[in-house]
Amino acid sequence: MPRTTTSDASSGNSSGEPSPAHPEKREIPTRSRIFADLTPLRTSPDYRRLWCGNTVSWMGQQMTALAVSLQVYALTRSTFAVGLVGLCSLVPLVVFGLYGGAIADTVDRRRLGLYSAAGATAMSLVLAGAALAGYHRVWLLYTVVALQAVCFAMNSPARSSMIPRLLPTEQLPAANALNSLTTNLGLMGGPMLGGVIVGLWGYQAAYLIDVVAFGGSLYAMWRLPAMRPDQGEGPQRRASVLDGLRFLATRPNVRMTFFTDLAAMVLAQPRALFPAVAVLWFAGDAKTVGLLAAAPAVGAVLGGLFSGWLGGIRRHGLAILLAVASWGAAVACFGLSRHLWFGLFFLAVAGCADTVSMVFRSTILQAATPDAMRGRLQGVFIVVVAGGPRLGDFLAGSAADLTSPATAIIGGGLACVLVVAALGLGRRAFARYDARHPEP
Repeated sequence: MPRTTTSDASSGNSSGEPSPAHPEKREIPTRSRIFADLTPLRTSPDYRRLWCGNTVSWMGQQMTALAVSLQVYALTRSTFAVGLVGLCSLVPLVVFGLYGGAIADTVDRRRLGLYSAAGATAMSLVLAGAALAGYHRVWLLYTVVALQAVCFAMNSPARSSMIPRLLPTEQLPAANALNSLTTNLGLMGGPMLGGVIVGLWGYQAAYLIDVVAFGGSLYAMWRLPAMRPDQGEGPQRRASVLDGLRFLATRPNVRMTFFTDLAAMVLAQPRALFPAVAVLWFAGDAKTVGLLAAAPAVGAVLGGLFSGWLGGIRRHGLAILLAVASWGAAVACFGLSRHLWFGLFFLAVAGCADTVSMVFRSTILQAATPDAMRGRLQGVFIVVVAGGPRLGDFLAGSAADLTSPATAIIGGGLACVLVVAALGLGRRAFARYDARHPEP
C-alpha cells in the first residue's frame, strides 16, 4: 500500500509518493496501553498539524451549527423550520459525498482540502457579516448551511485519504481513535460553547470564532506536501463514481464495514425517541432529554481516551462484529431500564462500542483500499454515516408509533445483534481479517 513516511511528508515531496527506501511494515504492536496512543502525533508533524487543525475547526463548526439552529428558531418560532436545517445539510452530504470522493481520486488531495476548507471559512464569514449587518433572513441561513455541507463533502474524503500517506499502517488504529476523539469532543463541547457565546455576545460572535478556528485547518493543509492519488502504472483516467461502486461490489471485507454500520445506525438508533422516553420512563423534562442525548457522546469520548489497547488487536473484522453487537445489546438494555442512571450507563456503553467499531471500520477502509480508490470509498463512507442515523430515526419513530417506545428500542437492539450475527456467519472470512495482511 503506497504511503509516505514522516520524513518524506515533512520534506515536501512534491509527488506525494511513498519513498522506496522505507519498506512496508505490517507488525502490530503488542505493548499494552491504557490511554489513547499518541504515537501518530509524535512521529508525524504533518498528521499532528492536520489533527490539531481539524480538532479546532470542528469545534467551531459545531458552535456554528447550534448558532444557526438558534437563529432560525428566533426568526421563525418553528421547530419545523429548525428541522429543515438538517435537511439542507443532509442532501448535499449524500449527493456531493460521492462526487467529492471521486474528485479526491483525481486531483491533488492537499489542494482540494485547502480549497474546500477555504470555502467553508468563507461561508462562516458570510454568516458573521450578515449578523453584524443586521440582515436576518432564513433563506440565507439555509443556503449557507447547504454550501457548508458541500464544502465538507469535498473536504472529508480528501482529508481522510491523506492519513494512510502520512502514517505507517500499524499506526492507523491509533490515528482513527484520535480522530474519533476529535469528533466526539466537538459534538459535546461545540454546542455547549456555542450556546454560551450566543447568549453572551450574539450570533456574530459564534460565527467569527468559527472563522478564526478554520485558520488551524487551513494552516495544516497549506503545510502538507502535494498528494496526488497513486494511479499506478498505465494511462491516467478520470475517476468515476460508478467505478468506485463497482470496486466496492468486488471487495467483501470493505463492504462488510458498511453493512455492519448500517445494521447499528438503522436498526438500533434510539435518539428520536429520547423526548418520549424522558417523560414516559423517567418523568423528566428537557434536561433529561439533554442527558440522554449526551450519554452516547460521553461514552464515545471515554472510548477514545482509553483506546490505547486497540493498537494490539489484529482481528479487526471480529472486533467490528463484537463492537456492533455490543452496541445493539446496550441499546436493548437501555430499552429495559427504568432508572435514569442505568439508562445513561447503557447509552454510554453503546457510545464506547461505537468508537471501537469506528476505529476498525476506518482502518480497514484505509488499509485495504488502493490509494487510487480511497477518495471514492471515503465518499461512500460519508453517505452511510450521514444517511444511516437519519433512516434509523425514521424507523424508530415509526415503530414506536405502531407499538411503543420500549418495543421499538428493545426490538431494534435485538435486531441489530441478530443481523450482525447473520452477517458474520454469511461472511466468515471477515471475522478472520488480519491487520497484518489487509484483504479488501
